[in-house]
Amino acid sequence: MTVALFDIDGTLLLTPDFVAVRAILDAIDPSLPDDAFLRLPHAGQTALWQVKQILGHAPDPGWCARAERRYAELLGETDHWRTPARAEEVLGALQTRGVALALLTGVPEGIARLRMARLGLTHFFPDGQGAFGCESADRAELIRLALARAGVSPGDAVEIGDTPLDESTAHNAGVRSIRVDKLDSFADLLKLVA
Repeated sequence: MTVALFDIDGTLLLTPDFVAVRAILDAIDPSLPDDAFLRLPHAGQTALWQVKQILGHAPDPGWCARAERRYAELLGETDHWRTPARAEEVLGALQTRGVALALLTGVPEGIARLRMARLGLTHFFPDGQGAFGCESADRAELIRLALARAGVSPGDAVEIGDTPLDESTAHNAGVRSIRVDKLDSFADLLKLVA
């Protein structure tokens, strides 16, 4: 069985979502301005890594749950959100071919799941699978967690993301990587994911 590990920002969700930034900052210190996050090299990083960089130390254990709750409170209308062309069709075709799908994202799980619900993609990504940004500051460790949850070896997985960090951490974890920003279309995944 092949497992396809999907990033969200820039991969499944093409619209910038600054609500997540505000929710995470509110969870650790509501007095922080948005640029406390935005000045970090954040592309592909995990929320836990970002929070540690902002605070200069590990956050308290409840920060992630607070960020998820705050995100749900702040998130307004999302009709403007965009997914890649034919995303639902491509994900469905991969499942039909026996490819298991899971999320591998730097954002907290509650944020990731709410995004999938708003995009109408929840049914592709089962609970108990994948890995999320509060679980480790190290993206390669998230890949290892996702593989363990799926019960597969690195050779049976492919990471699908959009940043050089997505690609390099996948390779560090022994997993093949596909960068959607290098594809002509999202549908090319049907040729590249076995």
